[in-house]
Parts: sequence; structure tokens; C-alpha cells
Amino acid sequence: MPEIAAAARNYVDLPHVAAVAKRILLPVAVLLLAMIGLGLLITKVLNDVWPFTAEDSINRYFAAHRNGPLNVITEIFSLIGSTPVIIAVTGITAFILLRKLHSWREPLFLCAAVSAQAIVFFFTTLVIDRQRPAVKHLDDSPPTSSFPSGHTSAAFALYAGLALVLAYQVNQTWAKWLCWALILVPIGVAVSRLYRGMHHPSDVTASFLNGALCITIMAMAILNRRVPWSNPHRIGA
Repeated sequence: MPEIAAAARNYVDLPHVAAVAKRILLPVAVLLLAMIGLGLLITKVLNDVWPFTAEDSINRYFAAHRNGPLNVITEIFSLIGSTPVIIAVTGITAFILLRKLHSWREPLFLCAAVSAQAIVFFFTTLVIDRQRPAVKHLDDSPPTSSFPSGHTSAAFALYAGLALVLAYQVNQTWAKWLCWALILVPIGVAVSRLYRGMHHPSDVTASFLNGALCITIMAMAILNRRVPWSNPHRIGA
């Protein structure tokens, strides 16, 4: 055991590991507090102030204009943003990126961005108790608060995060078109969640913020190659 501990100390630089954790954990913690604060502001302070007073009318508008084809389309987009699909697509995409790019940064970035938004979403819903819109719900309501939208933030972190990777790694015309298509996916998910009566407009708007900031945090900490993730002097000791 002493020999194993000594070998581990040669390869693990605890101050360096702590610095890496600080670059990720601290910003995510700040984001969580900000999302909780935003949720409390919307539900406790500004709920009787425009534009939040207009949210119910927007939900009613979507509910009044439902039809068969739109029901199917929004069901597909809602499925795209669901937890099982997000987990599966993230895992498969990360594996493909690892094989094609021969780099661990891009797949780790994608997994970290999706995981971070999920953590922020989950703990925010534990604090913010917001009822879902007062219209007929086309999906089963998960046992979480309406604020924020987990489908939307997950879709944004995954598909916009992948678009960011492709934009920097693949300099081809098809990749540029694919990036634009990927950006449109979370927009489709957000509109679908509104159409299906599962969220208020401010719920999905806050989720865009959650997903975008998680992408930014992980891009700065993981994709930025000027940020070291190992100590070669320590490893070579």
C-alpha cells in the first residue's frame, strides 16, 4: 500500500487537480445560485409584472392552435430533448468524437456540458416550486418544477455544444450547414415544450441561459488548450 500511494503521488498533482476543479466547480456553483435567484425573482417578485403576466396567454395561444401534424412534430422534438435520448446521443457522439479527432478534450467537453446543465437544472427544481401552465398537457408531467425546462437546457448543451466542436474542428461546407441545423434543434425543443403545455416561456428562456453558460464554462476549462490538464514535470519525476 505505501508503494501504491507513493506511485500515485508521482502521477497526481493535488494542487493541480484542485485548480482544475476550481475552474469548473466554482463557476457551476455560481451558475446554480444564479438560476435559483432568477427562479425566485420570476416566481416570487415579478410574477405580476409584464412580460410575465403575458405568459399564460402565450400558452393558451399554443393550446388553441394544436392539430394532428403539429402534435406529432412537437412530440418528436420533445422526445429528442428527453433524458434517455440525451444520454444515449451524448455517449454515442462522445465516442465518435474520440475515435475521429483522437483527442479527449472534445468528448469530455460535451459530456461535461450536458452533465453540468443537468446538475443545475435538478437542484434548481428542488428550490423553485412552479406549477406548469394551466392548459391541457400533452405529455406526462415529471415530478419536478416547471422552472427551468430540463428538455431545453439539455438539448442546448448537447446540440449547440456539438455545433461548437464541429465549427472549430471541421472546416468543410457540410459541417457548417450541420452546425446551423444543430442550433435549430434546441429551438425546436423549446417551442415544442411550450406547444405541448409543459412550460412557461420564461422556463425555456432560462434554460437557454443554463445551457449556454454550461457550454461556456466547459469550453473555457476543457477546450481551451492553453489550460493545462497535467503536470509533465510531476509525471516525469
